[in-house]
Amino acid sequence: MFIRVGYDIVLDFPAPTTMTLLLHVLPEFEQYLRAPERLVVEPIVPVSEFIDSFGNHCARLVAPAGKFRMHNDTVIEHSGGTEPEFPDAKQHSVDELPTECLQFLLPSRYCEVDRFNQIGEELFGKTAPGWARVSAIRDWVHSNVEFGYQYASNTKTAWDVFHDRKGVCRDFTHLAITLCRVMGIPARYATGYLGDIGIPPVDCPMDFSACFQVYLGGRWHTWDARHPIRRIGWILMATGRDATDCAITTTFGLHTLEKFQVWADEVPTPELTVAKV
Repeated sequence: MFIRVGYDIVLDFPAPTTMTLLLHVLPEFEQYLRAPERLVVEPIVPVSEFIDSFGNHCARLVAPAGKFRMHNDTVIEHSGGTEPEFPDAKQHSVDELPTECLQFLLPSRYCEVDRFNQIGEELFGKTAPGWARVSAIRDWVHSNVEFGYQYASNTKTAWDVFHDRKGVCRDFTHLAITLCRVMGIPARYATGYLGDIGIPPVDCPMDFSACFQVYLGGRWHTWDARHPIRRIGWILMATGRDATDCAITTTFGLHTLEKFQVWADEVPTPELTVAKV
C-alpha cells in the first residue's frame, strides 16, 4: 500500500520568531519513503536539521515577520495491515528495563503519575500484567472519555481529563500514558499521520493524530486510546514524554494560525502526479 502524506501550514508572525519543527517522519520510517520528503518554507530562510534526544528528526529556523508557509507532499509505502498484536508480550519489572525506558515511568508536564497511584491500583491492580493490562487501560480510557474538538485545551493534563472525561486525541493519550506508567509500564507519547484508511469516511478535517507506545517484551508497541479498533496507516513523526516533546511546531513568540491542512490518503502508485499544496 502507498499512502500520500503531507501538510500545508501558514502562520502569521508580528515579528521575526525562532521556531522548532517536528515535520518529518521518524528516521525509522524514512526507508519506506517513495518520494523525497522535503520541508519547503516560504519565504525561503535558512533551515537547520537535527535529531533530538528522543530520536526525532527536527528542524530549526527563524521565521520573518508576516505570513510564513511550511509544506510537504510525499508518498510512503505501508504494509496495509493494522498495528500488530502481541498478546504474550511480557511486562518487565523495573530492574529489567533498559535505562532509556526509565524516564517513561516518571511524571511529566501533562502526565501526573504521582497523583494516580491509588486510582491505577483500584482500576487495574487485578488485571494480568503485560498486553492484557494495556488493553484494559486503552479500553477504559476509550469508554470513559468523550471525544470532541470543542474540548481542546493546550493546558489540559491527564488529571484534568480523568475528572472532566472530555478531550481530543492528545487528552486520551495523556491519560492512557499516565495509567500505564503508574502500573509500571513504560509509556511514551507519539504523533503523526493517521488517515481514514479501512474505515467509513469521517466528516471532519484531517489532522495530525496522537497515540501512545508501551514497552513490552523488549520493544515498543503502538496503541490508540481514542479509537476502539486497531487502525491502518500510522505514520509516526515524533515520540517523547508527552505533547511537550512532540509539538509539530514550537514558536518562541506570538503568532496567528492562518492555514492548517493535513492529508494521509491511500494512492494506487508511488508517483506524485498532482501537487496538493
